[in-house]
Amino acid sequence: MRSVNIAELKNQLSKYLTFAKGGEEIIIRDRNLPVAKLVPFSVGDITDEEALLVAAGIMRIPETPIDVDALFKIPTGKMPSSEATKALLADRDEER
Repeated sequence: MRSVNIAELKNQLSKYLTFAKGGEEIIIRDRNLPVAKLVPFSVGDITDEEALLVAAGIMRIPETPIDVDALFKIPTGKMPSSEATKALLADRDEER
């Protein structure tokens, strides 16, 4: 595991990012005291499109897998569509 002081990291950031891309972890020191760790980003089983969404801050990778069957078994409220539409329109009016 590599270790680097902040000043050197600032001057040679690309070099240390290359090490991280290669799988290395880098300890970042402030006046020789460890303060942070730079670790490689592992995308796991996500697609390239999902990785771009994560990088843009639009999406987060779930910490645990989603159980889709359990998700669809969650009970939901039921009301006639006309009442739902009225409630939605009333909610939108309150936001203005």
